Amino acid sequence: MYRRSFISGLFATGLLPALPSKPGPRLAQAARNQVGVTTGYDPHYLRIPYPGGDVPRSTGVCADVVVRAGRDGLGLDLQKLVHEDMLRGFAAYPHTWGMTHPDSNIDHRRVLNLEAFWRRTGSELWHSSGAAAGNAFPSPLAPGDILTWRLNARFPHIGIVVADSLLSTRVVHNWGNGAEESSLLTFSPHRAIGHYRWPKA
Repeated sequence: MYRRSFISGLFATGLLPALPSKPGPRLAQAARNQVGVTTGYDPHYLRIPYPGGDVPRSTGVCADVVVRAGRDGLGLDLQKLVHEDMLRGFAAYPHTWGMTHPDSNIDHRRVLNLEAFWRRTGSELWHSSGAAAGNAFPSPLAPGDILTWRLNARFPHIGIVVADSLLSTRVVHNWGNGAEESSLLTFSPHRAIGHYRWPKA
């Protein structure tokens, strides 16, 4: 609660750009605001508060970009939402890590779980049925849309579309150097997996 109030104060004082009125652009702006703030990457398991828990904002994993954007831009807590949905339907989530029950410290920070959550809540717009290039998401893409990949055809990754034009589609993500903005073309060697629009319109 304190963190959310603090961030709201930054918007009010002009230290961060004002958030747009529509959910997609709000999510996109909240993602962009992380660039230069989250400057590292740390995949280690940490115990965090629930709900509203977070690792230090200076670091995190790719999923933390989306979790923080949801909280800052929309007031939606993926930690709580994913945990509650896993309590209702744990069997519908991947069991890749040998888990026998939900864990609110880590579940929302795993791309495979987020994909399952958005699929279950009707937010999935497209899912690859083959080896699609990492920039080959069907149009249209819109600011705030969430994309997932398999880097090198193996490693789950996630980012948020922050701009889409005839010249370039831009994505904010963290694949090792902190939150950064990249062209979607950067992902062409990798595999496109999912396209989500959340919250569902």
